[in-house]
Amino acid sequence: MSHLILIPARLRATRLPGKPLADLCGRPMIVQVADRARASGLGRVVVATDAAGIAQAVRAHGHEAVMTRTDHESGSDRIYEALTALDVEGDVEIVINVQGDLPTIEPETIAAVLKPLEDPEVDIATLCVEITREEEKTDPNVVKVVGSPLAESRLRALYFTRATAPSGEGPLYHHIGLYAYRRAALERFVKLKPSALEKRERLEQLRALEAGMRIDVEIVNSVPLGVDTPEDLERAREILSNQDRA
Repeated sequence: MSHLILIPARLRATRLPGKPLADLCGRPMIVQVADRARASGLGRVVVATDAAGIAQAVRAHGHEAVMTRTDHESGSDRIYEALTALDVEGDVEIVINVQGDLPTIEPETIAAVLKPLEDPEVDIATLCVEITREEEKTDPNVVKVVGSPLAESRLRALYFTRATAPSGEGPLYHHIGLYAYRRAALERFVKLKPSALEKRERLEQLRALEAGMRIDVEIVNSVPLGVDTPEDLERAREILSNQDRA
């Protein structure tokens, strides 16, 4: 199948202003993410942005960027505009959405998101990891996947929530916000109106489930660091510095 990796990026972060351009070991954070996306070997990598400064930085480091509108509500809306601009003929079959604030994500983790799409019944694929820290089980900032096991490393998503769920004995899973969409599924998704549960939980993926779309989840071994605060940024610098020395 033909794959396109799209990395949405904008400059509106309030907790860490200018986040995509923050320096990480001599490279902007958005470039670090693009480097790792390219290393996954899945195909063409493009940063979709509404900021000229981001596009300039990405291109200066040998990556591709496409300009998009400034009024998008979400990253999925932005990548759909980018897809239609970059692939007018409709050749791309799978679109992979990699968040631009995951500078330590492993290329193998990005590649893992394609595995659920081996089943033709799956519309959207995403990732999760088993929660091992007790405090994360009750943390509303840690989004949980509630799903039916399909295999040792695969769930069929039934729900996503900020609450502690499901109850009872057994593992809980931390959702990783990286998605692979079949082209038709992405087109359908962005044309749906925000759903009731999506607005209540503030989780966009619930829109797809409420519309009857199938999301399967690959279980991976580690959660990539999401950079949202200055403290996260320092931690990412430490992680990347250690990797460079290894």
